[in-house]
Amino acid sequence: MDKKTALDLYRVMRRIRDFEERSSALFAEGKVWGTIHSYAGEEAIAVGVCAHLRDDDWITSTHRGHGHCIAKGADLGRMYAELLGRETGYCRGRGGSMHIADTSKGNLGANGIVGGGIPIATGAALTAKQLGTDQVAVSFFGDGAANQGGFHESANLAALWKLPVVYVCEVNQYAESLPVEREFPIKDISKRAEGYGIPGVRVNGLDVREVYKAAGELIARARRGEGPSFLVAEAYRHEGHYYGDPRKYQTKEQIEGWKTKFDPIAEARRWIVDASRVADRPTRGRICKLAGRRRRRG
Repeated sequence: MDKKTALDLYRVMRRIRDFEERSSALFAEGKVWGTIHSYAGEEAIAVGVCAHLRDDDWITSTHRGHGHCIAKGADLGRMYAELLGRETGYCRGRGGSMHIADTSKGNLGANGIVGGGIPIATGAALTAKQLGTDQVAVSFFGDGAANQGGFHESANLAALWKLPVVYVCEVNQYAESLPVEREFPIKDISKRAEGYGIPGVRVNGLDVREVYKAAGELIARARRGEGPSFLVAEAYRHEGHYYGDPRKYQTKEQIEGWKTKFDPIAEARRWIVDASRVADRPTRGRICKLAGRRRRRG
């Protein structure tokens, strides 16, 4: 990965985290209409995938969709306005956190229905197929949605018709309050792809480099007309299912420790700063600034 790409990825990850932290504060102040679901801890997934997408490529998102929207180029001011119920928001303040959409950026919308975006992305991919374009659709969804019938129906149809769609399953360890080990009889759910005759890839969703590499290969494959694929990225949800979740289903160690033990931004900062030791002076200064560390003199 070149220096510019590394800096760009880190910058967007940091932007998502800052947005989530500010959104949490606004919610605590009682200014947010409805509820919100934090994407903190999963930033590397959206950023690593969307870095390969053009504005005319499509994504569908989830109830936990702020990160996807930002990674696809959403305007933060309009996102905040939507959360605050203002007319200047993406949906004129009527959709709230779970329904942000921006068709100018190919964002077909977040969705409050678990797995609801999967058939929509599949339909977008069918559009590209029929029009003969090289556009690609990406559907983000959680591990809970992977057990919805819509996923299996969509994957089967996409495989049959060789549609340019990448299904991205974000395994954040809980489907609301149900731990992932109680959701599936297998540890590697990317193996489900074998049943449809499509590639299934499992990556560490805490490492943006790993996500970026795998997503780039699968998106390029779809753009060449070689059909759908299934990308499973494993990460850790830093917050509860929603802001205000009492989290009685988690241990104290999980609640207090996950934020520091499993942090994709801290992981990216570590290897970026390590790289700065051998980088040229101007690049080293930019890396350290982005990483939140003061550049040393000398």
